[in-house]
Amino acid sequence: MQTARLLSGNEAIAHGAYEAGVRVGCGYPGTPSTEILEWLDHYPGVYTEWSVNEKVALEVGYGAALAGGRALVTMKHVGVNVAADPLFTAVYAGVKAGLVVVTADDPSMHSSQNEQDNRNYAVAAKMPMFEPSDSQEAREQVGWAFDLSEEFDTPVFLRVTTRLSHSKSLLADAVSLASPRRTRPLAPGFDPDPAKYVMIPGHARRRREALAARWQRLTDAVETHPANRIEPGTSGVGVITSGIPYTYVKEVMPDAAVLKLGIVHPLPRRMIEDFAASVDTLYVVEELDPVIETQLRAWGIDCHGKDTFPAIGEFSPDVLRASLGLAPATTKAPAVDVAPRRPGLCTGCPHDHVFTELRRTGMVISGDIGCYSLGVLPPYSAMDTLLDMGASLTMAQGMDVVLGHEGGQKVAAVIGDSTFAHSGLTGLLNAVWNKRDGLYVVLDNGTTAMTGMQPNPLSGLRIGREEAPSVDYLLLAKAFNIPDAHVLLVDAYDADAISAGIAQLAGRDGVRLLVVVGLCLIEGRKLKKTGHLADTKEHRRTMLTLTPKEPAHA
Repeated sequence: MQTARLLSGNEAIAHGAYEAGVRVGCGYPGTPSTEILEWLDHYPGVYTEWSVNEKVALEVGYGAALAGGRALVTMKHVGVNVAADPLFTAVYAGVKAGLVVVTADDPSMHSSQNEQDNRNYAVAAKMPMFEPSDSQEAREQVGWAFDLSEEFDTPVFLRVTTRLSHSKSLLADAVSLASPRRTRPLAPGFDPDPAKYVMIPGHARRRREALAARWQRLTDAVETHPANRIEPGTSGVGVITSGIPYTYVKEVMPDAAVLKLGIVHPLPRRMIEDFAASVDTLYVVEELDPVIETQLRAWGIDCHGKDTFPAIGEFSPDVLRASLGLAPATTKAPAVDVAPRRPGLCTGCPHDHVFTELRRTGMVISGDIGCYSLGVLPPYSAMDTLLDMGASLTMAQGMDVVLGHEGGQKVAAVIGDSTFAHSGLTGLLNAVWNKRDGLYVVLDNGTTAMTGMQPNPLSGLRIGREEAPSVDYLLLAKAFNIPDAHVLLVDAYDADAISAGIAQLAGRDGVRLLVVVGLCLIEGRKLKKTGHLADTKEHRRTMLTLTPKEPAHA
């Protein structure tokens, strides 16, 4: 007898994709999306990869879909910004096999630099979007998304948020690696069609017209799609909602009629108009932007939305109660006094000394995303800017244009190895090409630590701890025409070498590259358990022996 099982939203997405016959899974690690690919990697017959960045991941997935293999591409919400270039055009060109793009939004910014609502991408790109409310729906909607993608010749979004990704709920039946796939995938094979897939302007204009015709058919289809449903109420109050907020509505407003939207773009207009006419008071409960509310008002439907509920931060039952003027819940967890604890680099982090030394130089320090963003906090207080992946190197160049010529102030940039591979390489090339001045510091800890220790192109491993080639920093610098005297590799556990290296390079002019190599302590413990620690340590040692033992590389 099969029994139900608890799965997180991310685990359920992976399992649903496997059941739907997914052939390729790719993405870039970013909380709260990371576990989807890590879970999918365990399933037989599915190729998975951590791609260099989200743009690359989407293009790999899109290529697989054109070749007849269903593809799942995962990323956090800001990753869609990186992938937007191919995304918008892929919607024009269409697909062969299904292509589903997971955007994991992060209301309240638990681990992100902004709080964008990626439903706006679905509207702008004219791309259908599903939004599940629990793990069972996440599993089910992945399959629906693949089917919709193939039926309507379009990539499809699946939007989740942090609460759904990381919370667990029951699935209707048992889940195991041996579960049979419920959908037989298409036979692989590419069907040449330059007018469809080669987006020169003449072809793109015709595909734009095809998109308009497709969109009309989609708007008709969502009216009867099972992802959208009406749950009757008894109070004369109606609520239109989707995603995790649906669960809060059911708890706080049990007597309200609910139009539960599983597809949040395009919206089912006739269904919504009929529902609105059936209730006396209509609320729209949606996290972040008034996407649904704005469309309802454009259709002339009166409703309460952001005039009642906040537009900043994630919802909760208490947020809904307060917004509606209801009494707080009668049962609450007992209050516990917890001493405030500031985030910070792990005790014993091999790269903390770098921040201490950089602060002493008095340079402007341009920072980047990842563990090393914590260099802004005490006791280091050694970071002046942080914007997005790879921006440390490029922002430093813009600051140098002004400060170097007018103020004589030096600039340094700090970036982790995974972020350097993601979008720092082009910034370094730009610095050399445009003859900028700056000290560029790569802190190589052998992993993508902030998102849970995923390998990257500089770690010597790929997904699943499989051995892989890694970039040689010295050959890279040579290819970029950075002088040998301006390049140093030092051991993160050699404080004297770090101090001497920073002092030496800080006093020079031009593009200078300092790579500080030291394996993350947590990653080291994980590698020890899997038996990969010795190989990884040897890889680290090999990197360091490529440069002279003296701090100066002349």
